[in-house]
Amino acid sequence: MKGLIGKKIGMTSIFDETGRQVACTVVEAGPCVVTQVKTLDTDGYDAVQLGFGEKKEKNTTQPLKGHFEKASTSPKRFLKEFRGNVENIKLGDTVTLDIFSNGDAVSISGTSKGKGFQGVVKRHGFGGVMQSTHGQKNRLRAPGSIGACSTPARVMKGMKMAGRMGNDKVKKTNIKILSVLPDRNLLFVKGNIPGSNGSFIIIEK
Repeated sequence: MKGLIGKKIGMTSIFDETGRQVACTVVEAGPCVVTQVKTLDTDGYDAVQLGFGEKKEKNTTQPLKGHFEKASTSPKRFLKEFRGNVENIKLGDTVTLDIFSNGDAVSISGTSKGKGFQGVVKRHGFGGVMQSTHGQKNRLRAPGSIGACSTPARVMKGMKMAGRMGNDKVKKTNIKILSVLPDRNLLFVKGNIPGSNGSFIIIEK
């Protein structure tokens, strides 16, 4: 297996081997259940589908109930497919964070926090218009000119303007694993990762 499904717990800090304090994120990684195995003969490609998190049966559709029954497992909240070699992987197997070790570099994908409708200063890092003196009233955080009046007489595509910010899929690469706690299914990764506390994330080697 090259990846695992996890849940962001929160941020803290630990001390490394040199005694330096390092900010890190705590992730609950697995255990995940193999809910489907796809092969080149049956599906055209090799992949493994993992399930993570418990879900109530009353909130699960009938097709998904049958899908989980084939794997002899309870309904799962989050499903994710990982492409790659499927040898020695069987339906219903449990994948734990034993596939990771201290010092590994991983990629983590998640959904960033939604910020709603934001202006150009927060959304794109604009500096604002001039200073707050000389009668600048409410134009301090304005975007300024967005195009010429006569030519081309329209706003060009891709113009940085105010709008919805956040709630996008974000992937951070080359994140170092600082510590692995297999007995508690916890990973400590260096720095921050996308998503709010309690959100699902994808961890890949």
